[in-house]
Amino acid sequence: MAVLFAVLIPALMLGVVLALGRYEELVLPGADPQPGALDPVTAPPAPPGAADIPAPSP
Repeated sequence: MAVLFAVLIPALMLGVVLALGRYEELVLPGADPQPGALDPVTAPPAPPGAADIPAPSP
């Protein structure tokens, strides 16, 4: 009987955590995009020669 509990308790705990995660997605509203946030498609292009700048050394 103790072995049965040792096997079932972690599985039940995982199920509860997953169920709460799904419940949170349903209850909480999604984050609205910030009005000033840049979309990667509409972000300004990199300045000329930006690819030629070497990365900083550690």
